[in-house]
Amino acid sequence: MGRAMVVDDSRATRMILSNMLVESGFDVLQAPNGKVALDLMNRDGASLNLVTVDWNMPEMSGLDFVLAVRARPEFARVHLLMITTETEVEMMCRALEAGADEYLMKPFTVEAVRDKLRILGVVE
Repeated sequence: MGRAMVVDDSRATRMILSNMLVESGFDVLQAPNGKVALDLMNRDGASLNLVTVDWNMPEMSGLDFVLAVRARPEFARVHLLMITTETEVEMMCRALEAGADEYLMKPFTVEAVRDKLRILGVVE
């Protein structure tokens, strides 16, 4: 189906999301923060279809990661799904304005993630 990356400082969250994406047919990379994720994208990011990204992480926040990815034309086709504990509408608006394609609040369900993936058109 495609390649995805899960960016979250919580190892448990990375594993849960990675397993869900593998079950949906993705080859999945993982990164513990935005800086590591950006380094991985600089090596092979144009082949990614999807990146799920947490907001609150050390080194580089999810918002800064989204801004950095959207500043690069070669990553224009990569779908960015922000999955975070930030529940305020203002935060959601900031993420979407920065270039996130969709936004999902934690805690999430398998169904909610799959719905967002369908909205993004990366799964059927």
